[in-house]
Amino acid sequence: MNFQLTEEHFAVQQAARDFAQTELLPGVIERDAHQKFPTEQVRKMGELGFLGMMVDPKYNGGGMDSISYVLAMEEISKVDASASVCMSVNNSLVCWGLEKYGSEEQKEKYLKKLAVEGIGAFCLSEPEAGSDATSQRTTAEDKGDYYLLNGTKNWITNGSTASVYIVIAQTDASKKHKGINALIVEKGMPGFVVGKKEDKMGIRGSDTHSLMFTDVKVPKANRIGDDGFGFSFAMTTLNGGRIGIASQALGIAAGAYELAVKYSKERKAFGKMLAEHQAIQFKLADMATKIDAARLLVHQAAWLKDQKKDFVKAAAMAKLFASQIAQDVTTEAVQIHGGYGYVKEYHVERLMRDAKITQIYEGTTEIQKMVISRELLR
Repeated sequence: MNFQLTEEHFAVQQAARDFAQTELLPGVIERDAHQKFPTEQVRKMGELGFLGMMVDPKYNGGGMDSISYVLAMEEISKVDASASVCMSVNNSLVCWGLEKYGSEEQKEKYLKKLAVEGIGAFCLSEPEAGSDATSQRTTAEDKGDYYLLNGTKNWITNGSTASVYIVIAQTDASKKHKGINALIVEKGMPGFVVGKKEDKMGIRGSDTHSLMFTDVKVPKANRIGDDGFGFSFAMTTLNGGRIGIASQALGIAAGAYELAVKYSKERKAFGKMLAEHQAIQFKLADMATKIDAARLLVHQAAWLKDQKKDFVKAAAMAKLFASQIAQDVTTEAVQIHGGYGYVKEYHVERLMRDAKITQIYEGTTEIQKMVISRELLR
C-alpha cells in the first residue's frame, strides 16, 4: 500500500487547514457558548468547494476522492466540529446519496445547488427509532402521484438551516424494512414544521432539531430509487457517512493533541517545562500513537471506497476506533492542561465535549461492533 499523499491531497489539506485557522477559529468559543450556527463560515465552505467535494463536476462538485475529503474533514474538525458535521452530512449522506441513487432530474434540481451553496439534512432517527432504524413510525402513504408524509424525526443535523431534507419513511408496514422509502422534502412544503433546537453537551454550534410532518404532500418524483428502496438507501449511505464521522473524531483528537503539545512546551512545573517531565512525555506518546493508528484506519476505509471495494467493515472499524481515541485523547489533553484545561479559553474542554457525539451518531459504538462482527462472520 502506498502511504504517500499526492500534491493535490496536500493542497486540499493545506486549504482546509488555512480555512479552519483563519475563518473558523475566531469566534468558535462564542459560537459554542451561544449555540450559534456558523452561517457565514458554512457559506464560505460552499464557495471553496468543501460542501460537495466528491460530487461530479458536472453537478458543480469538486470531483475529488475520499482521501481528499477525510483530509479536509480532519483539519476542519481540529478547530470546529460543529462546522465539520455540517460538512460531513452534506457530503457523505445527502450529496453522495443523491448522486449515487437519485434520478437525473433530482440531481439537476437538488444536487447542483447542494454541492456549492445549499445545505442538506438526512432524516432517519425518530423518538423511538434510533439504532433500530427498521422501526420507522413516520409514514409515507401512497396517494397515486404523491406520498402523504406524517411523523416526527429527531436529532436532525442542519435541522433548521437545510433547504433539502432526505426523509426515511414507512410506506407499507407489512413489508417491514422492504416497505420503507426515501423521499426528498423541501423546506417550506405545507405541513412541514421545524421543531425545537436541542440544547446539547457538544457540537453546540451545530443546528440540531426535531422535525414534524403533518399531511405533507411529497411528489412521487421526489422518491429516491424504486418503491421500497429506502432502508437499503439509508444503510448504504450510512456506511460512507461513517468514514466522515471517523475523520471528524480523528480531527477532534488531533486538534486536542496539538494543543496539548503546545501547552506542554509553554507551561513550567517544578522548575522545568511540562514537556520535560516523563509523565507528560508518556501521555503525549500514547496520544500520538492512537491518533496515527486511527488515521491509518480512516485512510484505509477511504481508499477502499475510492477503489470501489467493500469498505463496510473498514468504515465501521475506523469509526469505532477513532471515536474511542477521540474520547481518550481529549480527556488526556484536558489533564495535561490542568486547571486551564477546564476553562473554555483553552479550547480542549470543548473538544472533549465534542468528542462524545462521535460515539453516538451515524451508528453508535455498539452498532459498529455489530457491523464488524457481522462482516467477520459472514
